[in-house]
Amino acid sequence: MTTPQATVRRKVQRTFTVNGDVEEVSFLPHKTLLEVLREDMHLTGTKHGCELGECGTCTVLMNGEPVLSCLVLGLACEGADIETVEGMAGPDGPHPLQKTFASIGAAQCGYCTPGFLLTAKALVEWNSNPDRETLKEELSGVLCRCTGYLQIFQAVEEACVEIRGEGETK
Repeated sequence: MTTPQATVRRKVQRTFTVNGDVEEVSFLPHKTLLEVLREDMHLTGTKHGCELGECGTCTVLMNGEPVLSCLVLGLACEGADIETVEGMAGPDGPHPLQKTFASIGAAQCGYCTPGFLLTAKALVEWNSNPDRETLKEELSGVLCRCTGYLQIFQAVEEACVEIRGEGETK
């Protein structure tokens, strides 16, 4: 009796920019961007949540737009510009959103925070003075079980003050 041969899984290579660095990554072709970032690139700031595109904890920026990395195949990222929470801080330190989230306590357990930070970053890059209704709508794709959202909205509003150059955050 012969034994069935094991299926050989061959990795693919793709090149994309992650947090400003051009990366050539080898991964199994069935992997999502979320899995490639966490398992193959060891960027664990992007969180596994529902893996159904419903909670938003896996949000990253792809070419400047928020995407649910659990729904994007790594294969689809060839040539893309990906930003994770690890890439938010700049040469002057944490991004204003990161500073205000920390100072206000907008992150309690912190699991959803990377998704909120990146979604908010995309928002404030096109609208640095969003009203509360805009914040609610734009951030509605990320779910939080701890904060009640008010601190998150306040943190984004305070960061916008700094981004607009109208004052320093706490």
